[in-house]
Amino acid sequence: MKKLILTSAVALSTLFASAQNFMVIGTYDGDQEETMDKVTQNLGFGYALNDTWTVGMIQAGEDAEGEMAYDLWGRYNWNANTFVSLQAPTEEMMDNMTVGVGYSYNVWKGLNVEPRYSMGLKEDEAGEREGTFNLGFSYKF
Repeated sequence: MKKLILTSAVALSTLFASAQNFMVIGTYDGDQEETMDKVTQNLGFGYALNDTWTVGMIQAGEDAEGEMAYDLWGRYNWNANTFVSLQAPTEEMMDNMTVGVGYSYNVWKGLNVEPRYSMGLKEDEAGEREGTFNLGFSYKF
């Protein structure tokens, strides 16, 4: 895990020196207690490869050892405001992958409010897939 973080830090520092296409994302989580955790629990960052594709990492709570866990995520901008997203943990990726669709409302100079609906790709034991509606945000640099 330490090597992954170090490699990511070196790669990001190289990207910061050469590009300006970064995005910070997050999700409002109403289940958290009344602190900044409602907004900062699921923060992530991404890099826009081009006008349609963005890839990055997002916080996903804590793992079994109590360390911060991160998921990989990607976004395909279908048009100017509609996007399709994919999020997967770094372990057991195919079993816990989620896909979603959302709409991005520009609020102010790169700050966007993004309602989206996400659903797991794998069915649970009952043969169902549980979907969630999230209210997210993003800021594009």
